[in-house]
Amino acid sequence: MKRIAVLGSTGSIGTSTLSVVEAYPEHFEVVAIAAGSNLARVRGQVKRHRPAVVSVALAEDAEKLATDFPGLQILWGTNGLEQIARHADADLVVVGVVGAIGLAPTLAALDAGKSVALANKETLVVAGDLVMDAARRAGVHLLPVDSEHSAIHRALRGGTAEGVARLILTASGGPFRTWSVEAIQAATRNDALRHPTWRMGPKITVDSATMMNKGLEIIEAHHFFGVPERQIEVVIHPQSLVHAMVESADGAVTAQLSTNDMRLPIAYALAWPESLIEVSPPLDFTTLPALTFEAPDRERFPALDLARAALRAGGEMPAVLSAANEVAVAAFLDGRCSFPAVAATVSETLDAWSARNRPLAGIDQALAADAEARTLAADTIMKYGAPVHGSEIRC
Repeated sequence: MKRIAVLGSTGSIGTSTLSVVEAYPEHFEVVAIAAGSNLARVRGQVKRHRPAVVSVALAEDAEKLATDFPGLQILWGTNGLEQIARHADADLVVVGVVGAIGLAPTLAALDAGKSVALANKETLVVAGDLVMDAARRAGVHLLPVDSEHSAIHRALRGGTAEGVARLILTASGGPFRTWSVEAIQAATRNDALRHPTWRMGPKITVDSATMMNKGLEIIEAHHFFGVPERQIEVVIHPQSLVHAMVESADGAVTAQLSTNDMRLPIAYALAWPESLIEVSPPLDFTTLPALTFEAPDRERFPALDLARAALRAGGEMPAVLSAANEVAVAAFLDGRCSFPAVAATVSETLDAWSARNRPLAGIDQALAADAEARTLAADTIMKYGAPVHGSEIRC
């Protein structure tokens, strides 16, 4: 029986994780959960899974839960998040929160000797070297939950990437894969949230529309597998059945295919190094659509080049990239800027930071860079106000 703590329990990763736990009660037990402010969902999760401790974002919500569940240990805020990550009874911590807020609890879990199933992209983007070093020092597993990195982990059978010529990440292309540059300039919030294959939270869905998600995944893959940026490629694969490919030095390619079901990579991480059965229905190769691949258009999706440049620059630049992107995506979702302003804001923030970029020496430095970059990005985004047309925000 593996005991699980889930950070971000009410989000898409968290709810999928709990569904896997429910499907395999003989394998897993939930001992702690941390959520944001969706109290209705938290209440249901507490009733169903009976964790020993719960954390929520706000003190007033913690007080409400304390009234509902007398005797339950209830925490709140970032401190509560880190306490859940360190919970003494947890064998594995699933980090499903969105944004750089995932960094501190991930390091807290590793410091406490917990293996981590990481679904939070920004953690490795902001401080990948520090996080990987922390996992090595603790002698614990840091397991990928993203479908692409999980696929690579499977292809490598959990081993190293020694002798690998290329890691190839696939991308659906998002909602704007076939749109012209002019049409993308006029994309609305609803357009960007209309993903063709995956159902995800709003931030990562917009990242998919800009293809910043693949840029962040390039940085993640570099850290997870120790492969140089130049050996990590992205191809558009609209069917979203091939999740990643690994090319060996001799030219052979191993691809991982599966249905579009996040429970599969989640279950893989939860059970590692064991495996579960019947997590996802098997593929029927006689009925699959034709599998197609194409190169991403760098003019329509400049975020890919921005992420590569940040990784090559190193130091604080990936943290700045992540912070600026979070600020810009939030502004777009709030209707405060146009869709093209997301990548433009990230680009300007990186340019402004480039002359002062320093090697990353510690977590405090990474968090300070993140905080200051948010301020720079917030100032930059103000120049990209979007006029209202009808009921939607457009450029």
